[in-house]
Amino acid sequence: MTKVNIGALSLNVATAGPPGAPAVILAHPLGADLTVWDEVAPVLAERFFVLRFDARGHGGSDVPPGPYVLADFGGDVVALMDAFGLARAHFVGLSMSGGIGQWLMIHAPDRLDKVVLANTAPYFPGPDGWNARIRAARGEGMAGLAEAVAQRWLTPAFRARNPEKFAQIENLIRAAPPQGYAACCSALRDADLRDAIRAAPPRPVLVVVGESDASTPPALGEALARGLPDAQLLHLQAAHLSCVEAKDAFLAALGDFLS
Repeated sequence: MTKVNIGALSLNVATAGPPGAPAVILAHPLGADLTVWDEVAPVLAERFFVLRFDARGHGGSDVPPGPYVLADFGGDVVALMDAFGLARAHFVGLSMSGGIGQWLMIHAPDRLDKVVLANTAPYFPGPDGWNARIRAARGEGMAGLAEAVAQRWLTPAFRARNPEKFAQIENLIRAAPPQGYAACCSALRDADLRDAIRAAPPRPVLVVVGESDASTPPALGEALARGLPDAQLLHLQAAHLSCVEAKDAFLAALGDFLS
């Protein structure tokens, strides 16, 4: 891992794979960091130059004062691509970062090749719920949120079979910077791309939904796919963190789609 400065912001970044190969950007969900891709990135790096990063407010990246908006994250991705000399890249975004991917499709379409939008939606309903999370993060920190969030991310069956992985994910959320988490919650609360994404220039898109996803239920992903002319829709037996719970199927789909 290394730190990359983009303007006044420092982002924690990890790269793998041949520098001259087609680029794939992996972007993580709210409250996580680039390590959620630990089992995905090495496989993709056999054929691609893989760039992962901690979004602003997360992991080892800076936590600038909030609130944030999706344009902040989208601008960070474009600046990061510039820093690595990437004119274009495939983009794989899960949950919050699926919103970032949609922002890029709308506002920076010339920088994208294929796009994977996993466990996400063009808007994230329930402002009262987001406001409650913001208050909890600012008031109590992440300790009071981590267990409930981790339980939504992984099905009971997976958690029972993989208690160590569940503990790892819960600890990851617990370690998230509270002020960064709250600032990102504001961005998702206020985001509504439903009209703009339908007007975005067409491109190949893979929309991934988890059959047991309570955070972004399948109906939201299905509606997103219906509104995109070149979208494929993939259902996985998983909750919200499909790149972990359904890793093999997720990787197989990425391999087919990005080839």
